[in-house]
Amino acid sequence: MEPRRLRWETLAALRTSSKGQLSYCRHWLHDEDVLEGCMAPLVLSSYSGWVLDKVLGQPAQEAASSRSSTPKEPAPRAGLSPAPEAAASPAGQRGPSPPASGLKGNEDLGLVDADRESFPNIPPSKVTEVEGYIRMYEEMHRLKGKEELRQRQEQQEQMVRAVYDLASEQLKRFDELKELKQHQEFQDLREVMEKSSKEAQGQQEKLKEEHRHRAKVLNLKLREAEQQRQRQEELERLRKEEGQERLRRLYSIQEELLQLNQQIDPNYKHKDLPRIDFSVYSNRGNQICGLVSGLIRTTSERGFPTQADVANTERALQEMRGLISSMQQEIAAAVEEKKRKDEEEQREKQKELLKKEQMTIQAPVPAQQSGEKQQKEGLQVKADESTMQWYQQLQDAADQCIASFSTISNCKDNHEVKKIKMDLQKAATIPVSQISSIAGSQLREIFDKINNLLSGKSVQSGGRTVSVTQHPQGLDFVHYKLAEKFVNQGEEEVASHHEAAFPIAVVASGIWEIHPQVGDLILAHLHKKCPYSVPFYPAFKDGTSLEDYQRMLGYQVKDSKIEQQDNFLKRMSGMIRLYAAIIQLRWPYGNRQGTHPHGLNHGWRWLAQMLNMEPLADVTATLLFDFLEVCGNALMKQYQVQFWKMMLLIREDYFPRIEAITSSGQMGSLMRFKQFLEKCLHQKEIPLPKGSLQPSFWRS
Repeated sequence: MEPRRLRWETLAALRTSSKGQLSYCRHWLHDEDVLEGCMAPLVLSSYSGWVLDKVLGQPAQEAASSRSSTPKEPAPRAGLSPAPEAAASPAGQRGPSPPASGLKGNEDLGLVDADRESFPNIPPSKVTEVEGYIRMYEEMHRLKGKEELRQRQEQQEQMVRAVYDLASEQLKRFDELKELKQHQEFQDLREVMEKSSKEAQGQQEKLKEEHRHRAKVLNLKLREAEQQRQRQEELERLRKEEGQERLRRLYSIQEELLQLNQQIDPNYKHKDLPRIDFSVYSNRGNQICGLVSGLIRTTSERGFPTQADVANTERALQEMRGLISSMQQEIAAAVEEKKRKDEEEQREKQKELLKKEQMTIQAPVPAQQSGEKQQKEGLQVKADESTMQWYQQLQDAADQCIASFSTISNCKDNHEVKKIKMDLQKAATIPVSQISSIAGSQLREIFDKINNLLSGKSVQSGGRTVSVTQHPQGLDFVHYKLAEKFVNQGEEEVASHHEAAFPIAVVASGIWEIHPQVGDLILAHLHKKCPYSVPFYPAFKDGTSLEDYQRMLGYQVKDSKIEQQDNFLKRMSGMIRLYAAIIQLRWPYGNRQGTHPHGLNHGWRWLAQMLNMEPLADVTATLLFDFLEVCGNALMKQYQVQFWKMMLLIREDYFPRIEAITSSGQMGSLMRFKQFLEKCLHQKEIPLPKGSLQPSFWRS
C-alpha cells in the first residue's frame, strides 16, 4: 500500500506545484505555444531531470539506511531503470542545478524550495515510478489535448464550412443583387435612350413644323408684299383719280365763284331804298376770285391739287356765299326797314283818324277790371315774358349753331368729312363720359383735354390726332355736341347716380366760364329736354298732335308709346340736379376774380318763378325736392333770412296747393318733399348734399 500512497502523494505534490496550478483556457488552441507543446515529441521536462539528479546524488549510505529502515518497501519494478542522465553522473558528484528555462523569477525559486521539502531523500526506485507516473500523466494530457485539438479542428472546420456556405450564399445574393442592379441600370438606360429618341423625334417634328410655319409665313409675306404692291398701284391710281377729281372740283368751285361774283354789281342801287354801297362786297368778291385763280394756277403747275387746296377753295366759296348772303340780308333789312316805315306812317294816319272820330265819344270803364284783379291774386299759368324771351333766344342760338355746321352734319358722300365728323364727336363726348368722382387729378386731365380741343389745339382721341381746325365748321359742331353730351349725362348718369352731378357740373361750369357759347348751348339743350328748368309749362295749341305735345312736355315717345311716369320723373330729376350743381360750383383752377357765368342768382330766380306758377301734380314736388337738396345749402348761405322766409312760404302756402292737386297714387314724391321741409325748418339747417366736392377731393 506504500507505493500507492506515495503515488497519490506524488500526484498531490504535482497538483500543488506551480505547474499543476496552471489554469488552461478552453480556447487554448488559439495559442501557438500550446499547440506546439501538444504536437512536440514526448520528452522529460527539465524539472523531472532535476528531481532525478537530486535523488540519485544522495550518498549511498543514506540510501542503505533508508532501505534498512524500511524493509517492507517493495523493490523497484523491473521495468523501470534509471534515467540515462542519472546513471552517467558519479555517486559523490553534486547534481546539476535546475535549468534556467525551467525557473522564472521568484516563482521558480519558491517551487524549487517546495520540491526540496516535498522530496527529501527519495530512493531511485521511487524516482523511476514517479517519473513514469509523470510521463503517463503528461501522455494522458497530451492525448487529451490532441483529442480536444481534433475536436476543435473539427469544430473549426464546421465553422469554416458554415462560414464558407454563408459566404457563398451571400456571394450568390450579392451576385444576384448586382445582376439586378445591372438589369435595372440597363432598363433605365434603355428608357432614357427611348425617351431621348422620342424627344429627338418630337424636336425633329417641331423643327419640321417650324419649317413649315416659316415657309407658310414667307409665302404669306410674299403674298402680302405682292398685295401691297398691288394696293400701292391701286392707291396711286386712286390718287391720280382723286387728284383729277379735286382738279375738276376746283374748276367747278371757280366757276361757281365767278357766277356768284357776277351777282355783285357795284353800280346796282334800289331807287326806293336808302342808298346802299356794294363796293365793299365787290372788292372782296374780286379778291376771293383772284385768290382761287392763283391757287388753281399753282396746283396745276405742281401737279394734282391736294385736299388742303380743295378745302381752301371750299372755304373761299363759303366766304363768297356768306358775302352774297350778307348782301342779300342787308338788302332784305333795307326793304324791311322801308316797309316798316311805310306801315308806321300808315298806322299814324289811322290813329289820327281814330282820334278825330273819338274826340266827342267818352270811353266806358272796362267791366273786366274786377276779374283781372282776382286773376292777379292767384298764381301764374305761364312764365314771365322776359323768361320766355330768354328761352326763345337760347333756342334760336341753338338753331343757328345747327345751321352753322350743316355741311359737316349732312355730309353723306364725302368719306373724309365723315371721318373728321366722327373724330370730332368722339373727342368731344368721350371725355365727358369718363368723368367720375374718383379723384380731382382725373377731372383736371379731362378738363384740360376738352379745353384744348375747344381752343383749337390738337388732342389725342382713339389713337388719332384731332383738332377743330380740320374743318371750318368743326368748332361749332364740337360746341353743340359737347353741350348735348353734358345734358345727356344729367339725363342718364345723374338720374341713376345722384353723386355724379357734382364732378360733371364742376367741369361743365369751368368750360362754360372759358367758352360761354358752350354754356348757352347747355341751357338750350336743358330747356328743350326739361322745360321745367326754365321754368316753362308748354301750352297745348290747336293742330298739335298729342305725341308732339308730350314731347314738348319732356316725355319720350317711341312707336306712339309714351314712357312711364317713373322714368320721366327720374330723367327730369337728373337734369334738375345737374342744373342745381352747375349754378353753385366753379372750376377751382380758373379765374376766381370774375363772376360765375350762371351763378346762384339764377337758382334764386328759378325757385321764385316756380313758386309764382301753379304747381303740377307729381312734377313740382319732385323738382323742388331735388333742387333744394342739391342747392339748398348754398342758397341758405347766400340769402340767409330771405331763404328761410321762402322756405316758410313753401310750407305754409305753396305746399297745400301741391297737396290739393296730388292724387293718392302720387303721394310718394309729395311726402318725401314734406319730410325734407319739416326736417330743415326744425333744424334751421340745410345739410350738405351727398357727394359734394370737398377740398380733400382736389388733393387726391
